[in-house]
Amino acid sequence: MSRELSLNINISEPQWDQSTFAGRAKHFFMVTDPRNVLLSSKTLEEARITVENYRKGVVKPGLTEDELWRAKYIYDSAFHPDTGEKMVLIGRMSAQVPMNMTITGCMLTFYRTTPAVLFWQWVNQSFNAVVNYTNRSGDAPITMNQLGAAYVCATSGAVVTALGLKSLTKHLPPIMGRFIPFAAVAAANCINIPFMRQRELKYGIPVMDEEGNRLGQSSSAAKQAIVQVVVSRIGMAVPAMAIPPVIMNSLEKKAFMKVSGHMFRGVFVTQVPCYSAPSSMKVSSLEPDLQESIRKSSPHIDTVYFNKGL
Repeated sequence: MSRELSLNINISEPQWDQSTFAGRAKHFFMVTDPRNVLLSSKTLEEARITVENYRKGVVKPGLTEDELWRAKYIYDSAFHPDTGEKMVLIGRMSAQVPMNMTITGCMLTFYRTTPAVLFWQWVNQSFNAVVNYTNRSGDAPITMNQLGAAYVCATSGAVVTALGLKSLTKHLPPIMGRFIPFAAVAAANCINIPFMRQRELKYGIPVMDEEGNRLGQSSSAAKQAIVQVVVSRIGMAVPAMAIPPVIMNSLEKKAFMKVSGHMFRGVFVTQVPCYSAPSSMKVSSLEPDLQESIRKSSPHIDTVYFNKGL
């Protein structure tokens, strides 16, 4: 007869030790596993029930620790950490590698003509808008009007940036044109993310103690979260969009690349996705009224934690 699973497993934290590189790598690969995109609605629902019941102290008979951790990562891959709602398929962490590799490859390949730049920047920023909204921090609702306005401003800004940069590089060496997609993506991230998450700046995002207990809403935390996401998005684009142009510019002068250049471009498009890890800030950096509230209710707390979003 199997022993009942312990209720002392902390599934709010990663399975592996995050103070080691190996632990962080294992967690990273589990969170971004593209195979989770193929999971059925039934499997996702079973994982949700398993995780939510375990958090309530209810353990399904025969459940093993490995099965619990598998359910936890399936749940994390498909459901929003703050709202608990099922996320749009292409906005999930598990979709980031295949989606970004495809779009990035196309932006690096089809950059020479204005229609191609226009189309692929629109596709990229439309996809980013979905990802930014799906992985927003906090549980404050956003209206369709606000969402539509944010999408139009962010996408228009990205397209204008790309076309402006393209016109500026006409009289520069050809290699400079290869950096248009990266420059446009970097500039667009500075527009897209704050626009899509503007409600967080107005109303704040939830801040919690180390145990996950909610302490209040903070706009200061929202500002820090959005800055961190913008920087990380630009940083993760470097391996895929800033390094390959230099390599490809050299290789395309070779005879074999003139014959099969498009095939070899795919070899250099690697995507380095980021995942939504908890961030922290000092209580002294929060709004004065929230500082006062925390010091009254929990005077021992000097650091708060929040979900920065993806």
